[in-house]
Amino acid sequence: MTVMIQFIVGVVFGLGLLLSGMSTPEKVLNFLDLAAIRTGGWDPSLMLVMAGAVGVAFAGFRLARRRQRPVFADHFHPSPPQTVDWRIATGPAIFGIGWGLAGICPGPAFVALGYGSPAIALFVIAMMIGMAAARMLASRRPSLAVALSD
Repeated sequence: MTVMIQFIVGVVFGLGLLLSGMSTPEKVLNFLDLAAIRTGGWDPSLMLVMAGAVGVAFAGFRLARRRQRPVFADHFHPSPPQTVDWRIATGPAIFGIGWGLAGICPGPAFVALGYGSPAIALFVIAMMIGMAAARMLASRRPSLAVALSD
């Protein structure tokens, strides 16, 4: 049952990316091109999609807090507080740089594979190689945990 629910959520997410146009790198790059504000070429639609996602997530978390237990599980699994290590500090930075350069991130990249674009296929292959390399590097290096503050 859990796999089917995850599949349905993934399909809904993919359809949302397709309908909003967020699976095309040009859409994201047109949002990130702030110089285009003066020329009228700037596309604020990514901000609107993100605002909609934040609104849905906010409502979902508010509803979840009112429940005694999750709908499809026995109990909630809250994340434990963590210290910031090198992976947490560098991972989002690398993700953001890659997103800004390529105009696409992992979720939309998999959706965009359906377009049959060789550039997207190359991106996904490079992403998978990068993920494997990151796992190998993480398993070899000791954790460089740095506590920011308590």
